[in-house]
Amino acid sequence: MTDDAKVLAHRMYEAFNTRDVAAARTIFSADFVSHPLGTVGVESVMKAWAGMHATFPGLRVLVEDMLSGGDGVAVRTTLHGTLADEPPTMMEFFRVRDGRIAELWGLSTLSRP
Repeated sequence: MTDDAKVLAHRMYEAFNTRDVAAARTIFSADFVSHPLGTVGVESVMKAWAGMHATFPGLRVLVEDMLSGGDGVAVRTTLHGTLADEPPTMMEFFRVRDGRIAELWGLSTLSRP
């Protein structure tokens, strides 16, 4: 599962970076839980992505580090295309179930305008 989880995480960031919001339906489980946002479901991901792209039209996520084990993936990214002097850092932790991201926990240094 470890390699599959990493591939899935990379696929998620690629979909985000290419603005392929509809791909969320194939990446996240129907009952996906975002613990930082307190939301449930794929539609919440699509809404969050669309909001981020609207706020920061040039936003791109660059994967800096990725570790995986069992059904989990930990990822450190930098966010490029924000108004910050230094690219904000984001830490995200995913749990994968049945080939899809089922849960996410995360922290970010991003300040929204």
